Amino acid sequence: MTYNLKYIKIYLPTIVFLWLGLFLDSASFANISQHGQLITNILILPIFFWTYTQTSKQVKQLMIFGLLLATLGEIVFSLLLGMYTYRLENLPLYVPFGHSLVYASVYYIVKEPIIKQHEERIIQLLYFSILLYSTLWLIFSSDVFGFLCMLVIIAIFKRRPHTKLFFLVMYFMIVYLELLGTYYECWSWPEIWFGVIEYIPSANPPSAISVFYFGFDAGCLWLYKKFFPLKWKRFKAIKATKVISS
Repeated sequence: MTYNLKYIKIYLPTIVFLWLGLFLDSASFANISQHGQLITNILILPIFFWTYTQTSKQVKQLMIFGLLLATLGEIVFSLLLGMYTYRLENLPLYVPFGHSLVYASVYYIVKEPIIKQHEERIIQLLYFSILLYSTLWLIFSSDVFGFLCMLVIIAIFKRRPHTKLFFLVMYFMIVYLELLGTYYECWSWPEIWFGVIEYIPSANPPSAISVFYFGFDAGCLWLYKKFFPLKWKRFKAIKATKVISS
């Protein structure tokens, strides 16, 4: 049996870019060229443009809101609060664009017919996997911060069960992103939360830092609601109809 991946042209470029772009911005590549981060900053622009042109009008608007929120979030959490630090102690241009791309990619991954067809099984598998992954990270890397983030994710799932699939996939997309980024030393997380809270040790990277994408998603949707109230009402009505019919 063959499966057609209907939206692969939207999310595959991002998945490939995360590996290539982070490698080019890596500490090891810096020994070859000091322009790796600049190359990555340039490469992400056509990737973003391609993805943007392939998405629906609603996702286009969410990507722009995501770009704005990601820039603000990076300024606050990285540059001001020091929650994590980039290799050159700056804010690389590709980072906010990357957040927006990841958001759009996950949106279309969960829309794949094969994912929808096996949704409940996938949710069960990924739910167990985040519990296992964060627990192992806690045991072997003393990742209290990541484990606490995982508990927050589970608590949110109980209040918003309809978000499970999206954020479970997001969890492992961020795992992929964070493992690459920290392995290549594009950024690093301190051994304790914010580098100052000693009783909350953290791994590099924390296992469940994707919890912040709940806030990212909420912020994007809030902006969409404020700027496009009529479209938001239609969107909610369609979503409610789908829930009732299911």
